[in-house]
Amino acid sequence: MPEFTVPEELEGISVQHFLRRYCHVSARLLAKLKRTEKGMTVGEQKIRSIDTLHAGDVVCLRFPQDTSDIIPVFMQPDIVYEDETLLIVNKPPFMPVHPVREHQTDTLANGIMFYSRQKGENYTFRAVNRLDKDTSGLIAVAKNAYAHTFLIRHIEKKYRALCEGELYGSGTIRTPIRLKEGSVMQREAAEGGMSAVTHYTSVAVENGHTLLSLWLETGRTHQIRVHLSSIGHPLAGDELYGGSRRIFQRQCLHCESLCLTHPVSGEKMMFSRKAEDWMKLLRDFSSS
Repeated sequence: MPEFTVPEELEGISVQHFLRRYCHVSARLLAKLKRTEKGMTVGEQKIRSIDTLHAGDVVCLRFPQDTSDIIPVFMQPDIVYEDETLLIVNKPPFMPVHPVREHQTDTLANGIMFYSRQKGENYTFRAVNRLDKDTSGLIAVAKNAYAHTFLIRHIEKKYRALCEGELYGSGTIRTPIRLKEGSVMQREAAEGGMSAVTHYTSVAVENGHTLLSLWLETGRTHQIRVHLSSIGHPLAGDELYGGSRRIFQRQCLHCESLCLTHPVSGEKMMFSRKAEDWMKLLRDFSSS
């Protein structure tokens, strides 16, 4: 139940303008709050979006009850951080994030739903960032609609990857990405697609592979996989985009850090989890 204090410089502002412009409440959520009993209050008194606020007023939001059709399934998620608004979890490889036709009960969402119900909490699964099934790493889960909308705008992600071939220094890939003709899933780097920007830095080169650190300005589907493949350095293990599975059985991609602004406190927070040691696996394979 987030609270927001009106600063002196916003004396006389309307509730709607305060929530939309300064608290980043979406229009959709604001409409829901209007229909919720005591959805917006000051001092336990219900307020309307057209009402005037005064410096020092504390606006409290009560969100409508969440509903979800995701089946809770027992798992033991790797929880990195949790409070009443936010959950950070380290997703293992080979696990989908959301249920799809062929994965209804073995996804991260199923596990988080079970975990939350065991704690007596009743929020639906809202992933702020998404990872492919075979990609591992950190995912932020918002416990309410406001936190979800806010975090999408206030989160930065960094990745660790192992690509094929030798790649030195730093660089930026700016090729647009579009759906490949004739495919419902595979993307390609080509004109006519959506703008996409990937920054990378070479960390180590060994045994015909390069360990990379990457961060994205955009968040297109399969962005890192497509961009690295487009410059001739597909991810190790990524058969869909030209990589080999001779050594690795999944694409070597891991979301290693999240830097975000907390949606209630405004605190800057950073979380990290190391990727598996792909270089050691390479050495072991080469020496076997």
